[in-house]
Amino acid sequence: MSFALFLLGLALVVAGIAWGLITLGVAMVYVVIICLIVLGIGIMSAVSRTRTKD
Repeated sequence: MSFALFLLGLALVVAGIAWGLITLGVAMVYVVIICLIVLGIGIMSAVSRTRTKD
């Protein structure tokens, strides 16, 4: 899979999490913090899975 496809899927996941948390009435500060954490983990995962083997 390509890195761009991982990022597209990650963006959809983060958007879904943000939408769900906002719907539940969670404060915006916590929504941003959670989304940044998920985004960081997702980018690290995408880089490790799409990196070429030496």
